[in-house]
Formats: sequence, structure tokens, C-alpha cells
Amino acid sequence: MTDLLRQEIVTTATTIVVKVGTRVLSRDDGTLDQERITRLAEELNSLLEVGKRVVLVSSGAVGAGMSQLEMDQRPTDLATLQAVAAIGQTNLVEAYDRTLRSHGRHAAQVLLTAEDLHDRTRYLNVRNTILALLSLGAVPIINENDTVAVDELKTTFGDNDRLAAMVTNLLQAPLLVVLSDVDGLYDGHPADHASQVIPTITQINDQTMSLVRDQQTGVSKGGMASKLEAARMVTSAGENVIIASGRTPNVLADIMQGHVTGTLFVAQGKSVSPKKRWIAFSAQPQGSLGIDAGAAQALQREGRSLLAIGIRNVTGNFRKGDVVVIYNPEGQEIARGLTNYSTTDLQKIKGRQSREIADLLGHCPYDEVVHRDNLNLASSP
Repeated sequence: MTDLLRQEIVTTATTIVVKVGTRVLSRDDGTLDQERITRLAEELNSLLEVGKRVVLVSSGAVGAGMSQLEMDQRPTDLATLQAVAAIGQTNLVEAYDRTLRSHGRHAAQVLLTAEDLHDRTRYLNVRNTILALLSLGAVPIINENDTVAVDELKTTFGDNDRLAAMVTNLLQAPLLVVLSDVDGLYDGHPADHASQVIPTITQINDQTMSLVRDQQTGVSKGGMASKLEAARMVTSAGENVIIASGRTPNVLADIMQGHVTGTLFVAQGKSVSPKKRWIAFSAQPQGSLGIDAGAAQALQREGRSLLAIGIRNVTGNFRKGDVVVIYNPEGQEIARGLTNYSTTDLQKIKGRQSREIADLLGHCPYDEVVHRDNLNLASSP
């Protein structure tokens, strides 16, 4: 069965980010499934043949390393995990490249850390590199740099979901396809035969998040929860997400034909500008500002900038140009933006009129603490 909305999304999506998880690429013993990688690379090539630009965010470095070293169990200490990932990363990319080269194409390894996407200059450099690779007809294979990214290997499955969302926003890709070991988001417990995959989600809210279940215990767990958070990041920036089973043969072909496969998360509103995507989803906040109700209304309802008079609390140690989180009087995050003033200066001018800034600081470089052009409003739950 096909769906007109899905057909429209896949037809107009010139750039597609595909994320594949460790459980899709691994056997039951945790080692790499070479046949599954070959099939996935064939499907990626099929997308290229119809004119799509494809970026792959792939887990599996540790599994590939275990295969190379003939390990039966995943290492538990961090240093060994990082070493195994380093060994496995080359094998993982080579496995993709082997199939792509048979079609005259190339895989390109891109290893990232959170700092690469936090720093604005490095963020833009990463974007330019990936776009250059796409222009050459290559398939960027992106993974977190497991050999130095400590948090990546210490947390549960699903960490690359966030990376995939950040890459999607980095490139303004209209579609992110997350290939998982489940068929999509279920309306009940996945183990219950009466439960069905929800074909379309138009808004990710508390009710949506309450559907996340672990197949064994029935409680929320990282796998689907992290995928929904990734979907929230992408859809709030104005793009679309499909979560589907990576173990289903020709799943990408079915998706590209508009078949009702997996769960579609529909874009929320207009596409957000590249700069605001970086502010909202990639840059790490260095502090926060608590504002009064009047300032919150001015930001959310009137599209205005944040002035010093509306600020009540300043926390953190930040400099001019850093990203700060803005909270309303109820403690809810309503926006993120680039501050024109440091923590020290804001402590002096908070709650004061803009005309008083020059007397308080000795100069007044900006009337606004956060200009509306450098501010991204949080999506409503």
C-alpha cells in the first residue's frame, strides 16, 4: 500500500540521511554481519542510481572489531572497547566500500566528535566536506569517533540516533531514515500480537513518548526513546523521519516507492535556517537565562528579541557569542540563542532598561541580549 504524503516526501527529498544501528548490522554474538552490510550497500547504490544524494550514519565499529579479533564477547572496559572500535572501523568502511566499488562508487569515512559540531567553524567545515563528497558521487559513512568519544561507548544502544539527527540538520536533508531492529513505533507493547505499528505521527508529544516500551520489561529504554528524540530534533527543524526495520529486505526501495513502511514522523512547520539549527541542536549551551512572563510572551508570541529588562536569573559561565538556554518563569525551556553579553556583564544589567546599559557597563554594544535572528524557539510539546 502506498501513501500520497510519503510519495511526496521521498520524491522531493534530494538528500537522504540513512542511519543503521548496531543490532541491524550484527549477529546474535555481536560480530559483524557482512552479508547484511552488502545488502544495505546495494540498496544505497539503488538510491544513487535514481539521483538521490545519500549519507550513511553507521554504527557497528565495535562489532566489526570483534569479528576481526575473533572475540566471543563484547569488551567491558573502556580502553579495550576503544581499541576494538579502532580496529573495526576500517573493516566496517571497507565492507561498504567493497560493494559500492563494484558499482563504480566510493565510500568515504567521516569520524566526528561532539566538539566538531559544537564549534561553529568546525561545524561549517564538516558541512562543506560532506557536501564536497556528495558532489563527487561518494557515500559519506559517518560515525562517532569511538576511539576518543568516551560517552559514546559508555552509554546504551541508540547513541548514533542523535548524531544522525544532527547530520540531517547540518545538511538540511529533507528525510532521515532510521533503520532499526523493530518495524517502527507500536501502539502497544511490541510483544503483544495485537499491537500494530503506527504508520504516521504528526506530533511528538508526551503521549507519543509514553508508547516507548522495552520488549522484555515494558519500561522506557534507550533504543526507541533515543530514536524519538532524534525524530523530534529533525521534525522540529522542518524535515521528516521514517523509522523502519533494517532487517526487512529492500526496505529502502519500499520507502522510496512511498509504501507504508515503518512509522513516518511528519515535519513540523517550515524549514529552519542552518544557523538556527546549529544553535538549537549542535552547539552545547554554556549557561542559561531565566526570564519573566512578559519577556517570554515577547519571544514566543511577538517574535521579538530578548532584552535585559526581562531577565531575572543568570547561570553558568559564558562569553559573548556562546549559546544559552532561555527558561520561562515555570522553568520550561522556550528557546536557545547566542548571547551578546558575558555572564559578568549580564549580572550587572539584568532587569534594567537598555538605555541604562552604557552607564552600567561603560559602553552599550547591543540593545538586545539575544537578537531574534540568533534565537531558536523550542517546539511546543
